[in-house]
Amino acid sequence: MNNEDISKIIIVFCTAPPGEAHSIAAKLIEKALAACVNIFPIRSIYRWEGSICDEPEDLLIIKTCRDLIHELTSYLVSIHPYETPEVLCLPVVHGYDDYISWVMREVQKRHS
Repeated sequence: MNNEDISKIIIVFCTAPPGEAHSIAAKLIEKALAACVNIFPIRSIYRWEGSICDEPEDLLIIKTCRDLIHELTSYLVSIHPYETPEVLCLPVVHGYDDYISWVMREVQKRHS
């Protein structure tokens, strides 16, 4: 694996209401927009429309490739129950070669 290959992988964070994350994750995998999605229960504190909110949420950690950023973001926004869903994309700077290769193979299945 070289630096060019690793730069193709990204991690996307997305929060969702409890109970909604599983459906979102399954749709991403089904459409091959992600190779893997982890779901964690979290608590978020934020300001929304002038009020401070303290809410339970689920955090989706989505593993995919950089080429799918725009398609993944558009799809997430279209199926997400929030008016303004969190979609944050982070680069991967290092990873186990076999895992990186697996991620690439899984998301490339959408082009087969």
